[in-house]
Amino acid sequence: MSDKKRFLLRLEPELYALLERWAADELRSVNAQVEFLLKEAARRAGRSRPEESSSAGRPREE
Repeated sequence: MSDKKRFLLRLEPELYALLERWAADELRSVNAQVEFLLKEAARRAGRSRPEESSSAGRPREE
């Protein structure tokens, strides 16, 4: 079982559709895209340590 915390997130349908398209463009699931965006926002705000920003969840190079 995953060691990640689960929680319910309610979004407006329009925002979810936007996230779906964005995730598909970057070859991620919607969940991975939301996690990536939250990590980036935390990093930019100075709320996370550099080692917490890993390459996990980034699109695959082809």
